[in-house]
Amino acid sequence: MQRYFLTEPYETKDRYMITGENYHHIVRVMRMEPSQQVYLAFSDRLAIIAEITDITEEAVYLKEISKEQAEKELPVNVTIACGYPKGDKLEWVVQKGTELGSHKFIGFPAKTSVVKWDYKKLGKKTDRLKKIATEAAEQSHRQFAPDILLLETEQALIDFFSSYDKVLIAYEESAKVGERSRFATVLSELAIGGSLLVVFGPEGGFSPAEIDVFQENGAILCGLGPRILRAETAPLYVLSAISYQFELV
Repeated sequence: MQRYFLTEPYETKDRYMITGENYHHIVRVMRMEPSQQVYLAFSDRLAIIAEITDITEEAVYLKEISKEQAEKELPVNVTIACGYPKGDKLEWVVQKGTELGSHKFIGFPAKTSVVKWDYKKLGKKTDRLKKIATEAAEQSHRQFAPDILLLETEQALIDFFSSYDKVLIAYEESAKVGERSRFATVLSELAIGGSLLVVFGPEGGFSPAEIDVFQENGAILCGLGPRILRAETAPLYVLSAISYQFELV
């Protein structure tokens, strides 16, 4: 059953109206007809099963059949922050990270980031990444499409630290010296409904000066096991471990 994300919160209505890109997908791509059913996922993470009652030249109208009962979201809100990597690696992280349950993605210019995006480029890239995240959320039957935020400065990322319960920095030097407990310790201390920001460097990693500033602002350095992971692999490792900790144990 197809899933469509709406920008408004859930509200009980006699009928729901879909226009724009979702309308195009229902009518032109899927060629749906009245009596067929879809999922409607609202901005407050509530999703319903809805049946198409009418299709006009401008809108699709649906009625609620039932609410989706299964919980699809991670029980903690995880934000993945990546220093801008080269090529399309950030797109890969957003797509696969959405499938694994990330709540939000932040991109920022680390000191070793080769990529340099101006304001105009950031806007276009944000739109593309939001589209990728929405499609991945639909495919993985999530109740929420992650938000995308691309920053112009690293300081803007640091300013967000205080809004999270915990902030972790994935640091390869910690892994090299055998540090293996901080990641697990932070997860054990994180309450259901809590918020976690995990920060990853680009291909060149973080400089000592960056690490100092991160720690001064309350971030915790951690290794991710004995192997050094690529910039696009480490976020997926972290999300998988969090899923295991909170959903499978």
